[in-house]
This record gives sequence, C-alpha cells and structure tokens, in this order.
Amino acid sequence: MKNYAQNKREKAQELFKKGYNCAQAVLLTYAEELGLDEKTAAMISSSFGGGMGRMREVCGAVSGMFMAAGLKYGYSDANEKEGKAKHYALIQELATRFREKNGTIICRELLDGIESSHAPIPSERTQHYYKKRPCEFLVGDAAEIIGRYFSENN
Repeated sequence: MKNYAQNKREKAQELFKKGYNCAQAVLLTYAEELGLDEKTAAMISSSFGGGMGRMREVCGAVSGMFMAAGLKYGYSDANEKEGKAKHYALIQELATRFREKNGTIICRELLDGIESSHAPIPSERTQHYYKKRPCEFLVGDAAEIIGRYFSENN
C-alpha cells in the first residue's frame, strides 16, 4: 500500500505530464492542504519552471518544494530572527535531502548532457522530451521529500 509521500510523488508527476512546470507540479500537489486554490498556486509557482524562467538556476521542483515548506512552516514577521533561522535551517535540510538523492539542486547540472537553451519559449512536451529529461522523476523526488517531511513533522 502506498503511503502519503508516495501518493504525492505520483500526483506531482501526473501534473508535470499534464504540462505544468516543475515548480507548479510540486506546489499544486500540496495546494489544497496548504490553503491555496489551484489557480493561485499555479500562478505563484509559474515563474520558477526551467530553473527560474528557463535560466537553469535552482531546479523548479526544488523551488516548489520550498514554497510548500514556506506555506506550512514559514514566518511572516520580518523581525522574527528565530523564526527565520529555523525556517532557513528547514530549507537547507530539504535541499540536502534533494542533493543527496540527485547530486545537485541546480537545473543545468541536473540536465547535464541535454541540449538546452535559455530562450523563453518552453520545449514542446513530446514523448522524446519526457524520455530524455529527468524532470518527471525530479518532480517526484521533490514532492516525496516534502511529503515525508510533512508526515514526520505533522
């Protein structure tokens, strides 16, 4: 029987295969339970696909994981030093978990060997696209990592 984190992994992968970017797929997976409607979640995370607007910086799946963590555990008081430190420690822990599994959190490094462009036009989502890119699995990893954290710290 699948657990919570595994179910979230599959949902994120399905959303990615429907055409959502990496960040959207992860954040949308948790949107309802985090109090976000789907449209707002999709719009908030829309800038982070392709490693932030296809610039191949931090992986969009990682950014989506961080957004979900912020919605559940983040701080809102600009002067709350302890809250900031605690939250940043969480983000670093999540990054470490992703990095341990995938070697890096940087999109261009995760796509090493795959021809890529910084052009703003997204690649067509074809069978070839899904076959050659690890993105579907990276989205699943990020969704599962944050799902496990949520389960461990409920």
